[in-house]
Amino acid sequence: MNWSRLAWLGAGILVVALLLTSQPLRRSRLAGPERTGEEPRVQVVVDPDSGRTEEMPLEEYVQGVVGGEMGRLPSAEGREEDWPEAAYAAQAILARSFIMAWLEENPDKPISVDVTEAQAYRPDNITPVIQRAVESTRGEVIQYRGKPVKAWFHSYAGGATASAKEGLNYEAEEPGYVRSVELPENEFAPPDVKDWSMSVPLGELQEKLAEAGVDVGAVQDVRIDELGPTGRVTRLTVTGTQGSQSMHGAEFRLAVGPEVMKSTLVDPGSFRVVEERLVAEGTGFGHGVGLSQWDAYKMAKEGKSPEEIVEAFFQDIEIVKLWD
Repeated sequence: MNWSRLAWLGAGILVVALLLTSQPLRRSRLAGPERTGEEPRVQVVVDPDSGRTEEMPLEEYVQGVVGGEMGRLPSAEGREEDWPEAAYAAQAILARSFIMAWLEENPDKPISVDVTEAQAYRPDNITPVIQRAVESTRGEVIQYRGKPVKAWFHSYAGGATASAKEGLNYEAEEPGYVRSVELPENEFAPPDVKDWSMSVPLGELQEKLAEAGVDVGAVQDVRIDELGPTGRVTRLTVTGTQGSQSMHGAEFRLAVGPEVMKSTLVDPGSFRVVEERLVAEGTGFGHGVGLSQWDAYKMAKEGKSPEEIVEAFFQDIEIVKLWD
């Protein structure tokens, strides 16, 4: 990367001190009171094509979600290897919190395995390490003011996590448990999420935007109008032969494709139209809200407990044990 990340991270970010330690995996005391109840069961749409559902214990579902959202990593030798157990366990707490919030809002509705609607679910990716990680946090749920939270997460924050409004274009009131956290350099994050570039033909961009309901004709220019506190694109204008339209950066990223434009944390100087293509350079992967998985990986390597990892990304929360 040939541009300074500090120049566009912006101000207003709360700093979390990540204290290094060489101690083995440990567990912090739960922030909230322990309450023992019965483990819920959940209806899961296990076959989206046929709509077939399957009822299962919630902890079994959480194992499949951790397998789907983290899975395993390719090693340098071409084999697959597990994430650190504490990182899996932190993801399990988030997955469990998400489904508990879902059950409160949708008590009679099966949960989708489509990541655009809910959480990925891949039981074929479950490993013994994932099973241990889920079991080690059994019943643990993140609560804010007595309610389970929408436990957002993403792959890599690129140095700073975002508010829900900045990263997701969240239209409701900003959740009180979400905070923006500045994070140190991460030696574990893969190169393709630390530094990425995109080059999209304007004709292809026009088609993608039209599919998203943005029709300005043949695209001629895309201009960044506004950056959020962490430097993410929050407002841009697309200009075409039939006019101009303003869009939130998160909306634009989803239209372009989240695997193409990996985040809205871009270098403004690199974001331009060149020879009938929109080009840009950036860092990070995902919307940037909540837990950053690769930073959770780093914290786990440093000896942080699952609860400490979760608490690093959220504020004013309690992690309560709802069943044994």
